[in-house]
This record gives sequence, structure tokens and C-alpha cells, in this order.
Amino acid sequence: MPRWGMVIDLDKCFACQSCTAACRMENNTPPAGPDQTGRDRAILWNEVLAFVHGEYPKVEVLLVPRPCQQCDKPPCTYVCPVKATYKNEDGIVVVDYQRCIGCRMCAVACPYQVRYFNWYAPEWPAGMREHLNPDPEVAPRPKGVIEKCTFCIQRLRHAKEKAAAEGRPFNAADYQPACVQTCTGHARYFGDLDDPNSLVYQLSRSPRAFRLLEEMGTEPKVYYLKQG
Repeated sequence: MPRWGMVIDLDKCFACQSCTAACRMENNTPPAGPDQTGRDRAILWNEVLAFVHGEYPKVEVLLVPRPCQQCDKPPCTYVCPVKATYKNEDGIVVVDYQRCIGCRMCAVACPYQVRYFNWYAPEWPAGMREHLNPDPEVAPRPKGVIEKCTFCIQRLRHAKEKAAAEGRPFNAADYQPACVQTCTGHARYFGDLDDPNSLVYQLSRSPRAFRLLEEMGTEPKVYYLKQG
């Protein structure tokens, strides 16, 4: 079974936010609006964070995209009292929205703060509904549940079904999340971290490679390449 992972090259990311937009469209993530955003209730499964170092005029800005880190040892799965969040058969950390009771213990346990509580019923302004069609593969989440990045798991399901319909074995190259597909700077790479022939395997072992908060022991499957 592939061990799905991602590598993000910080030398190539210039915060165009195409990954954020693609993620929102692919996964039917509703806009928060000015009122909810002002209450820090915006939902961004794939956010680009800006870290500022130094003092003016010698200021450096480090841009760090932050999807779910899809940990091999995810602390969020241990604390959910109803087992709504778990690692599925593909090794991807997902959320069963029908089971979620919105207690937010998983959000507290996550050191990467990539889980979002849906404070409001999902709505799309009329202007957006006229020009943008919701993704029929993904159901909008109801108010009162936790939601997060799942590496666009619906795409994995579709790729497996397509391979079966065509009478051929499923290949890891058949599947990639929306953020990887649309990255304009080609800063994101995706694939099997256990396949020595895959690019993500090789890049994850680069001298430039690091992971966020490795000291926490969560074993994240998202690697970053340091700026040169």
C-alpha cells in the first residue's frame, strides 16, 4: 500500500494562493464572510503562513504552506471520544462527519492547528453560486463539526475506480490532490514516500528536507525543502 506524502519546496512557493483556491473549490469549503472572519472563524484547509524575521529595513519573510500534515502517529486520533477521526486503510487521516459531535478535542491535540470547527451553516453568496458549481464528489459539512484536509481523498477513490474500470492496476501517479495539480510555482510534489523510484521519496531525503515540529513525535508525512 502506498504511503502517501507531500514535499513542498519553499524556494519555489511565492504565496500565489492557488493551492488555497483549488482546495476550497475541490472540497466545497464555504467562505466565512467578514463577520465570521473577524471572529477568527475562517476555514482554510490549505493556508500559506507568513513568518517575519528581523527588523526594518532588514526584514525577511518566510512563506510556509500548511495543509494537514497527515501524521503517521496523529495525536488527533487518540483523543476523539467517538472515533470520528481516524487513519483509513490508505493511511490518510480522515473525519467521519456523521460521527463527529464537535467536541473539538482533536483540534486541541493537533500541534499544527490544521483542524477547523464549522461554526456556521455552509452558505455561498449568490454571485458565487452563479459562476461556480459545487464539487458533486464532496458533500458540504454541516454546522458543528470539525473539518480538515484529507489529501483530496475523493480523488484517490475516483482514481482507483477508473483503474478498475479500465482493467489495469492502480498506479500512484494516477492520484494527486488539487493543491499539487494547481500549484503555479510547481512547488508541491506528491506520491509514495516508500517508493524509492518516486520523486517524493528522493526529495524527502534531501539535505534541505525538514518537517514541522518533528520533536513532537507525530511523524508528519509533509516535508519541506529549506530555502537555498
